[in-house]
Amino acid sequence: MVLMLTRAILHDRSTRRKWLGTSAFLMLGFFALGLWGIEGWLAQSAVRFTLWWLGLACWTLVVLLFSLYDAMAAIREERDKMK
Repeated sequence: MVLMLTRAILHDRSTRRKWLGTSAFLMLGFFALGLWGIEGWLAQSAVRFTLWWLGLACWTLVVLLFSLYDAMAAIREERDKMK
């Protein structure tokens, strides 16, 4: 079921861009929350601080890879249209 959902998201350009935009927007929101919303709570524990920012770094990497995939897929789709 998950594999089918993943294929559906990755196959359609508009769905892929909606997911990419949503995940990037949420990622930026969590960055802002960590910087200004819960900075005191994060500063109380080195473990919390490390886990929060490590999690956001991983999320950022996933969004970056997802956007790279989107760019490569868009190039492939446009090349296929030209043929």
